[in-house]
Amino acid sequence: MHIESLKGKVSDVEWQLRVELAALYRLTALYGWTDLVFTHISVPVPGESGHFLINPYGMMFEEITASSLIKIDHQCNKVSPSPFSVTPAGFTIHSAVHAVREDAGCVMHTHTRAGVAVSTQECGVLPITQQSIFVLNSLAYHDYEGVALREDEKVRLQANLGSCDYLMLRNHGLLVVGRNVADAFLKMYTFENTCRIQIDAQAGGKLIEVDPSIRRNLDAVFKTATKGMGAEIAWPALLRKLDRLDPSYKD
Repeated sequence: MHIESLKGKVSDVEWQLRVELAALYRLTALYGWTDLVFTHISVPVPGESGHFLINPYGMMFEEITASSLIKIDHQCNKVSPSPFSVTPAGFTIHSAVHAVREDAGCVMHTHTRAGVAVSTQECGVLPITQQSIFVLNSLAYHDYEGVALREDEKVRLQANLGSCDYLMLRNHGLLVVGRNVADAFLKMYTFENTCRIQIDAQAGGKLIEVDPSIRRNLDAVFKTATKGMGAEIAWPALLRKLDRLDPSYKD
């Protein structure tokens, strides 16, 4: 399907955000975190209170481009024209987070095999890996209430999330809150690997937990490990990778 380019028709700030978000959708496909067309990533549009960008419902993530992303308001009304619709469940979850988290520059939600598997375990995330201790530093849980279509669930989801950046949706999947697109990617990369390794480790012998004392001052540790750049230390390299594979996400 031909999608008319929005380059030059939206602000420079919005266009850059669209390119970055489209890149994140492509990376989600590349790393195998998709569930056909049924998961979502959203970003608020700077300077436009209550507006955010989300994927067109029905497009595979490897098809998404900067121009195909849909701008909607908090009532799930399309602000910009699009031949596609928006998934109601995606809107419920993402609008709930954006409504209460001003620091949410990007909200990312997945239904990966490993993420859903751990979400069904009563123990939740175990402190057994280097990856897991970063997740556990800011992890919350939300019990499953069925497909997220009801407005009244938003209040409980917001309360459970609180100020945490990682949310395990019980019997459902994973959600992260990032300062920006790059930060959301790195958080989901860490969360997903935490779950994959845990499932693998549980197939073996007795598990060794990380000493609780090592789990202190992790923000300072992360800052040192990334030379103060946070997620931005990896993001440019990921964009170069996408450019080598298929730069059409920029369209």
